[in-house]
Amino acid sequence: MTGRAVVLLSGGLDSATVLAEAVRAGYECHSLAVDYGQRHRSELAAAARVSAELGAVSHRVVSVDLRSIGGSALTDDLAVPETPAPGIPVTYVPARNTLMLALALGYAEVIEGRDLFVGVNAVDYSGYPDCRPQFISAFEELAQVATRAGAEGRRFHVHAPLIDLSKAEIIRRGVILGVDYSITVSCYQADDRGLACGRCDSCRLRRAGFEAAGVSDPTRYARTG
Repeated sequence: MTGRAVVLLSGGLDSATVLAEAVRAGYECHSLAVDYGQRHRSELAAAARVSAELGAVSHRVVSVDLRSIGGSALTDDLAVPETPAPGIPVTYVPARNTLMLALALGYAEVIEGRDLFVGVNAVDYSGYPDCRPQFISAFEELAQVATRAGAEGRRFHVHAPLIDLSKAEIIRRGVILGVDYSITVSCYQADDRGLACGRCDSCRLRRAGFEAAGVSDPTRYARTG
């Protein structure tokens, strides 16, 4: 056993692959999902399924009301874009990954874990600033000065094993690790049953990834028309 780790788990493709990576590496994995006021509950249900399926020791949901500040199509009354556009899209949630990693850091300190895993990716992604290597490095340094454990010399490590991989590479890796992608939900506007719209940026990236990987897409799409 490598040690205890907190794995941020959204219920989507990337975080499921990261949990599988951490389990394979021998960590005692404690998965953490965040109910931040997102548009639908189906991704939280997916996170619980993925946690159980991939062998996390425990699964916890923490609530943070980001809807109260809004500013994103995922937490406010703004339409989710269904066509690509330049720049950082309106689906960016202000400070989301900073808050999620902070919660994971606090949880890790409580359970005496020193490793945090997060499924950010800076290759086939939507351009969010908190998915880049600079952010991960900066947060890891913050962890050393923001915690009692860090002040006492017990260093934290933030693992982002997918950050330099394409979506196709992530999927191929997940297949090797035995990830069942049919139980994951990536869509920004999935319905109550977890059926994907097939049109949002997340759906487009996911579908293109399966095509590029040469893997059959198991995503359950809602019927339209």
